[in-house]
Amino acid sequence: MKILLAPSESKRSGGEMPFELDTLLLNDVLHDTRMQLLSHYRNLVNAKDTKKLATLFGLKKESEIARYTADPTFSPSMKAILRYDGVAFDHLDYLSLETNAQTYIDTHVILFSNLFGPIRANDAIPEYKLKQGAALDGIKPEKRYKEMSQKALDAYLDNDDILDLRAGFYDKFYKPSFSYTVLKFLKNGKSVSHWAKAYRGKVTRACAEANIETLDEFVKLPIDGLEIVEIQTKGNRTEIVYAITE
Repeated sequence: MKILLAPSESKRSGGEMPFELDTLLLNDVLHDTRMQLLSHYRNLVNAKDTKKLATLFGLKKESEIARYTADPTFSPSMKAILRYDGVAFDHLDYLSLETNAQTYIDTHVILFSNLFGPIRANDAIPEYKLKQGAALDGIKPEKRYKEMSQKALDAYLDNDDILDLRAGFYDKFYKPSFSYTVLKFLKNGKSVSHWAKAYRGKVTRACAEANIETLDEFVKLPIDGLEIVEIQTKGNRTEIVYAITE
């Protein structure tokens, strides 16, 4: 089974490894696209135009903008699963997992970076900031990555069950052409949005701890605070509806 996760707007600083673009997932297909987008990004960052960077980053304060003005090409990198530190990643809490569960995350989770496109959880990336939906020299990364990687990702994931825990926006990067499963979370009968991020992290953690390899195993997996109330399938998309019980 492969788990698809969205990135987070917030990032951890630092890193210990040099950044090597050629090591990222699907390098043979996406190298030129990544180089092009990274070049546009670097040009904007190196120009130090605060107004343009505010739009690019989705930030207003100059002190916050300044944090992301380093050229990522020469910045230290760390595992993508550690670089992102939003709500879902806080509840996944990768560093507190046992080694075998960390290895599961490394090999089973695919993230969708607004700058680098589809990457493995253990792909090493530098710190960067790119607002969801922002364009780079007129190019929408999500559109370009979908054009360039849809077929390659379908082939890469073809032998796996797919658990898609991304927010809907990331369908613009990739949408499986075969059967896949999404989750919906209800609190008092109403769908939740912000807290869905937390439960996506909890679900990913539970999968790693139990070494879940198929959707059949996943459906049977007890997850603290969640209870399945409905499973519905339409076309190639199955939705599991959970009630939040805590």
